[in-house]
Amino acid sequence: MPTPLNTTLGLWNGRSTFFWAAAAATIGLGNLWYFPWLATHFGGGYFVLMYLAFLLLVTLPLIMAESALGRHSRHNIALAMRTEAEARRLSPRWRWVGRVSVLSGFLVLSITLVIGSICLAYVFYGALGQFAGATPRSMSHELGQLVESPHEYQGFMAWHLLFVALVGVIAIRPGLVERAFRLVMPIFLVLLSVLLVWSYGQGVASDSLDAVMGFRWQDVGFQSVWFALSHAFYTLGIGLGVWTVLGALMAPGSPLKRSVLAVALLDTVVGVVAGVVIYGIAQTMANVSDARGFELVFIALPVGLGGFEYHQLLSTAVFAVILLVAWSSALVLVEAVVAWLREWMVSPRPVSVLLVLVCAWLAGLITLFSFNIWSDVQFAGLTPFRWIELITSGLLIPLVAAALAVFLGWQAPVAYLSELLGDTREWLAGLWHFALRYLLPLVVVAIGLSYSVASLQPMCKNANMIWCDQPAHEVTGGDESGRGGEVDKSRPEQRGPGRAEDF
Repeated sequence: MPTPLNTTLGLWNGRSTFFWAAAAATIGLGNLWYFPWLATHFGGGYFVLMYLAFLLLVTLPLIMAESALGRHSRHNIALAMRTEAEARRLSPRWRWVGRVSVLSGFLVLSITLVIGSICLAYVFYGALGQFAGATPRSMSHELGQLVESPHEYQGFMAWHLLFVALVGVIAIRPGLVERAFRLVMPIFLVLLSVLLVWSYGQGVASDSLDAVMGFRWQDVGFQSVWFALSHAFYTLGIGLGVWTVLGALMAPGSPLKRSVLAVALLDTVVGVVAGVVIYGIAQTMANVSDARGFELVFIALPVGLGGFEYHQLLSTAVFAVILLVAWSSALVLVEAVVAWLREWMVSPRPVSVLLVLVCAWLAGLITLFSFNIWSDVQFAGLTPFRWIELITSGLLIPLVAAALAVFLGWQAPVAYLSELLGDTREWLAGLWHFALRYLLPLVVVAIGLSYSVASLQPMCKNANMIWCDQPAHEVTGGDESGRGGEVDKSRPEQRGPGRAEDF
């Protein structure tokens, strides 16, 4: 497809860069700390197959549409939506879809930078031998000291600033960004493969493989289907403006459809392999299959690592892999926001990168402080971080995804979709059009509502909201821990609902 001469974002040189950048956008921390837990509890191999099916049937049509939109317009999502609406003589209000998408991408970036700083700190913790002889209690204390301590939060801020700087050093030059995607993601896959082989050599991978991939029909139910669909939606970075920018930067001749399909398959494989490796290492911890999120990666995993010989080298390698995931995800998000700022302000790339990262660092402080000095600050029962998470994941991202599906499914004719995709069979374009028009809007709205409703439960625990069945003090049992009266004595000081272990 010809490239417009008025593109201001530039183009990548390598045809494979789109694939590696798309892999960085999809292989996120959810593959490491959430996907294994879902597979273990909701059917194993059956869950993985359902997840892959939803990726191919529901998520991929929108990803291809957004990528093709960027390749066709060669602009960020805000400007692409505006130009396409003008070309089709549609309402200028469609440009707000792009603006909201950029906002959601910025908010997710601010959170990613905070989580990446924890990953960075744990690389050094492992290298310095702090996981030796670790127990769940000691690692819970370690995580609390880093993230939650109201007296030592300056150290957390320092790790946060360092991680932001590591992203900015590369993001400031487009040539470095392209080389980073083409180098870092293959390194990540090689390291993950080495850890998988090592796990089998140590005899710790068989049980974890059965936990993640064993076909257990008795665990399959409606929740399995729903969680597979929800994770397929959130894991690929839809609604953040990422795919439009990746398509805009795509080198001429790059295979769009094959690349997106390969990325979906790779995302699934990485989720399975990461689950096998992490659960295999962490299996020395009791009830490790129940661990997820921060508890799995920053407590159970270090406990398992500390029991191996050469644990310092092993811990450094494992958390380096996790750090690469967080760092590459942040780099992709920076690229999406910077593209919008450059075309809006017509500013040089270094200025745009600096401005975006400074603002993201400041916004990230809201998340950072929500875990420590602001953990007792609540609005309607939620900390500031939880509100950012709810607004972004429960409202903005589903809203943008549904609007894109409506725009391309109802406002654009089938011929236009075929033009966006390039050389595509008519029946495939028709199927794609059907998915965009009927399936995606309903599915996305349902997922967003479900996410928002699930967020009401913490409100009921921490505040007397009108939709709650009983007052907050009766829900929580009147104790400060919010866990039925049980207070963890291993924690030096239990804070409010911003506890990192519950993330």
